[in-house]
Amino acid sequence: MVWQEVLIRVVAAIAIGVMIGIEREYKNRPAGMRTHGLVCLGAAIAALLEGLLTQSIAAQAGGAVSISMGRLSAQVISGIGFLGAGTIFIAQKKISGLTTAASLWNVACLGLMVGFGYYYLALFISFLIMIVLVALQRVIRVNTIKRVEIRFVNRASTLPYINQYLQQNKIKVLDIDFHIEQQPENLRPEEHMYTNLYTLHLPSGLHFSDMVNALSENGDITTVRTRNV
Repeated sequence: MVWQEVLIRVVAAIAIGVMIGIEREYKNRPAGMRTHGLVCLGAAIAALLEGLLTQSIAAQAGGAVSISMGRLSAQVISGIGFLGAGTIFIAQKKISGLTTAASLWNVACLGLMVGFGYYYLALFISFLIMIVLVALQRVIRVNTIKRVEIRFVNRASTLPYINQYLQQNKIKVLDIDFHIEQQPENLRPEEHMYTNLYTLHLPSGLHFSDMVNALSENGDITTVRTRNV
């Protein structure tokens, strides 16, 4: 293996890792462009080292030696787990960072592939990964159950407004919990703060952001946000 070939593989590994990392950077995820680039480069280095060592040993032994391939590569695939675990965190019983961890693991595998010289296959797979990260969620939308907290005042007029909006947009209410924050006695009942916690199933044609914008148009609604507990 000549040094020009090694250089091409190293540059290709950095380019592929950075390309996928830019998408994660754009979405402000824990591991971004530099992390993905370094992971892909490191995996490529491990593959290159394994290939060079195998080539060197085979040349010195004249082909009369048995060589076990894949040991360094296997350590890369298993060892990348500590980086992936570092991007996963739990906040309010919600797990975040799983997609970034999966992209890091894929980038490590792409780096190994590039390090062994499979440029075109690695490039093709990197485009598939980009499709999964960028386009798949827009093409296939999975309707998940949303827990939505709505805080409002003036219950007599605001609650019918909320119910009417949910019915008109065919939003299924699976459960509802409510809380009233009692204000000082000198205030009127319409000035009390009410909090309703809805468990909703949104129809396929409605995005959560659209619901937030529509409900926020009512001046008596102060907060619309998702809740995990």
